[in-house]
Amino acid sequence: MSAPTRRNFLRLGFILSATISALRPSSLLAQAQTAVRALGRGVSGYGARSQFETANRLTRNSRHPEASSSRTPLQNLHGTLTPSALHFERHHAGIPEIDPSAHHLLIHGLVDRPLEYSLADLRRLPAESRTYFLECSGNSGSLWRELSTADAHTTTGTAQSTHGLVSCSEWVGVPLSVLLRESGVQPTGTWLVAEGADACRLTRSIPLAKALSDTLVAYGQNGEALRPGQGYPLRLFVPGWEGNISVKWLRRIEVVDEPYMTREETSKYTDLLPDGLARRFTFMMEAKSVITQPSGGQRLAGPGYHQISGIAWSGRGRVERVEVSVDGGQSWRHAELQEPVLPLAHTRFQLDWLWEGSEAILQSRCVDETGYTQPTRDDLIAARGLQSFYHNNAIQSWKVATDGTVENVYV
Repeated sequence: MSAPTRRNFLRLGFILSATISALRPSSLLAQAQTAVRALGRGVSGYGARSQFETANRLTRNSRHPEASSSRTPLQNLHGTLTPSALHFERHHAGIPEIDPSAHHLLIHGLVDRPLEYSLADLRRLPAESRTYFLECSGNSGSLWRELSTADAHTTTGTAQSTHGLVSCSEWVGVPLSVLLRESGVQPTGTWLVAEGADACRLTRSIPLAKALSDTLVAYGQNGEALRPGQGYPLRLFVPGWEGNISVKWLRRIEVVDEPYMTREETSKYTDLLPDGLARRFTFMMEAKSVITQPSGGQRLAGPGYHQISGIAWSGRGRVERVEVSVDGGQSWRHAELQEPVLPLAHTRFQLDWLWEGSEAILQSRCVDETGYTQPTRDDLIAARGLQSFYHNNAIQSWKVATDGTVENVYV
């Protein structure tokens, strides 16, 4: 935490004076008179949240409900970790019911010793806990084009609907490098093919170098076993890369000498460019940020002091800084980053803002430790065109109207 400054004390004094003025003796007396003294509920076998906390995931089912997704309510979260129950989901063939005692992971292919592991085997190995974000490459895909009236009504224009296919958790498991070393990868092995146990047998190719660096075979999330929607009992976790490659319900890893050009890396999860060519293997999720308070669908109570807050992340590593604009990008101020600032994880930022009541355009842009800067929407479209759906990391704009309402705009 930075050392106290005169500005911080003045700000704190402003906040406290506003708070104290709201807590008048008459209000406190009324609270005391209406308070009911009664015994509360007892404990339960599995904890539940307060009845007053109602944030839920936004679910979207296509004509085939098993091929569906849900989005994290980013605007309702505190800190950087996403509760497991609110972590976004994306499924291609529904959520399988898997008995962990009967599930095994096979490692084979170009290895000296093909090996098969039960969940109990993996849990006997030294575990590691790592905090990572996970983002679907289709996150913000609807923002490539300006939404029609019908689209806007369906999308709702909240931070959840525009950016909710990203979450951040503590993942627990065994480094994949440990398992690969035990099998003995042969010199010709340069790629892996990972396969899930869902009905579509979702399969992705992964460079061996990434597998040996920081990839995890995970069985835990946020202190408990993976949820079924997150790949129970095992999932691959490939930090910083598009979510689809972190194969859920992991059952098989084959070491091969080239990528296998599966459906999920040819007809899907490629970026179509204006000249008709497509970018393939665009694994990394670039630096990105979004303001969650205030954001689309919210309303400011009135002019005065407000705190702008949001999250930033980058598949390249640590967030170096976040800049915030309240005038549509004409000027920028450095936001304060809340600790901890971890590589490949969500970082929360905040900025004090005195809103005078006139129309404002709020934006944030992330700069990561490599120097990469989150692009504007126009710059991204100039480079990639409008035929793609994936990897939209453009700066998000929220318009604050004079009545305090906030909505998505294109700037």
